[in-house]
Amino acid sequence: MTGSDVLLSVGSLSKTYTLPGGERLKAVDDVSFEIRRGGSLGIVGESGSGKTTVARMLVGLVTPDSGFIGVAGAPRYPEPPRPRRGLRGKSAARLRRAREIQIVFQDPYVSLDPRLTAAQCLNSVLRLHGWRDRAAAARRVTELLTQVGLGAGEADARPHTMSGGQRQRLAIARALAVDPAVLVLDEAVAALDVSIQAQILTLLEEIRRETGVALVFVSHDLAVVQHVTDDAVVMRNGRVVEQGPTRRVLDSPVDPYTQRLLASVPRLGWDPSTAASSR
Repeated sequence: MTGSDVLLSVGSLSKTYTLPGGERLKAVDDVSFEIRRGGSLGIVGESGSGKTTVARMLVGLVTPDSGFIGVAGAPRYPEPPRPRRGLRGKSAARLRRAREIQIVFQDPYVSLDPRLTAAQCLNSVLRLHGWRDRAAAARRVTELLTQVGLGAGEADARPHTMSGGQRQRLAIARALAVDPAVLVLDEAVAALDVSIQAQILTLLEEIRRETGVALVFVSHDLAVVQHVTDDAVVMRNGRVVEQGPTRRVLDSPVDPYTQRLLASVPRLGWDPSTAASSR
């Protein structure tokens, strides 16, 4: 990957938490990876592997103890990745950083304001980011709803009247409203039925092709990562144990931990006792 191809650069990222009683937990330890423009990366691992902490550091919700997160300029104004700080500081700087990387969480219901309709939710984001022309904002709201497969009927709906898939589509539309360079999806389809998962993943792939946004899938679901990402990072106990092209990592894993993860995936003829004994 050449320097001009790199959109997101993460180097030697580390984070340690102090637990009750004074014990220290190294949640993320020396994690590095890169994503090309319009690319897709999967970060996989079991619960407690550190993958969600990495996601939260990418968007500025958690401040790393050390390391580097850099985001390059937009494709029409190419520049090398520049350091990305936390979300503190002046409002203009915070909004600029918010436009670089957006996140979609596993449960959209807790991240959506129950008082706002879908259209009001998107309008509030646009106003925050400087959209003052009401007519132009209304057109943009319609575009966003259409882009994620929601229509006029859902525009006036509030989260509690929407299905889980519809709420997740709205959460994706809200993230896309600021035209981010990178979209982080933290277990974003884990709570959905399999058929709805497939619809959302197909939608995200279409959006990636249409907009050029880079996608970061944080997931314990190897099937999701295998089908929608170009590259994969496997984490265990806060460290990267294997990374590379997704096909190579998941079809021909080198690290024993990756091999055990794959052996734990249910399939035809799968023996859970064999998978358990290998751990």
